[in-house]
Amino acid sequence: QMPDQQKMSEPPLGRFRGLYLPPALHPLNKTLVKVGRWEDVDSTQEQRRSFLRAFCEKYSSRKKLQTHLVHLVSRIYVEDRHKVLYCEVPKAGCSNWKRVLMVLNGLAASAHNISHDDVHYGKHLRRLDSYDLKGIYTRLNTYTKAVFVRDPMERLISAFRDKFEHPNSYYHPVFGKAIIKKYRHNASEEALKTGSGVKFKEFIQYLLDSHRPVGMDIHWEQVSKLCYPCLISYDFIGKFETLEEDANYFLQLVGAPAELKFPKFKDRHSSDERTNTEVVRLYLKELSKEERQLTYDFYYLDYLMFNYTAP
Repeated sequence: QMPDQQKMSEPPLGRFRGLYLPPALHPLNKTLVKVGRWEDVDSTQEQRRSFLRAFCEKYSSRKKLQTHLVHLVSRIYVEDRHKVLYCEVPKAGCSNWKRVLMVLNGLAASAHNISHDDVHYGKHLRRLDSYDLKGIYTRLNTYTKAVFVRDPMERLISAFRDKFEHPNSYYHPVFGKAIIKKYRHNASEEALKTGSGVKFKEFIQYLLDSHRPVGMDIHWEQVSKLCYPCLISYDFIGKFETLEEDANYFLQLVGAPAELKFPKFKDRHSSDERTNTEVVRLYLKELSKEERQLTYDFYYLDYLMFNYTAP
């Protein structure tokens, strides 16, 4: 038996060859679902899955991804009781999903009284990368794997509004300062000191800069790099645009208690208008045509994989 350290440092491809050929899609186990009520949601599901699979076969065969298994699964949350793996995509309903996983796991009685901080900073839910290799493999091969996605521009602008248009003790000093320092000419002392008041255009300059003054962040990282949908065969692809319906269908599939429904509430800044097509249009107006195109190119794979229409 090799010590774990040594195992981990082996070249990834030899050890994880199997991972690079996603298994054929398992048909979803629908034994727990009430027939009739979910037919449309189900056929949408099948379309999304086969669309993604076809996309991956077309694009991925050429590119072998030299990524370690442990990195591939670092955004995936585990719920062992109902055998669920959920890949977290920020700004696509992830706070409420984590609440639901906590309820499924018996850590909370209801999704409605779990605070935002408890969801994100409490150490309640385990991530898949915290298991040993056998534990990771077993779960990847036997649990129901779900990812929930959102229109890339909506998700990006929602993240910008959340992190930069509201007081934030992490994003302003860490990202805001660096962004203002690099992209704002004649920035005031105050702006440089607090990092508050980043403009959308400055944020996009940072996003598109190959020499970013501060690294990427999961809130605007591409889904293709958070969840690796061509390497991990997701059984269920939910969309933020049909969140409640998709989520409640998924809960039926995995045999959740009948009274558990996906929460409807907006997690933070609940008085703000949700980021929708109209809001996106206003923000994109602040960019040049070229910046808009480059931003789209940045999320190109997310658009293609999940069949979103380019703006």
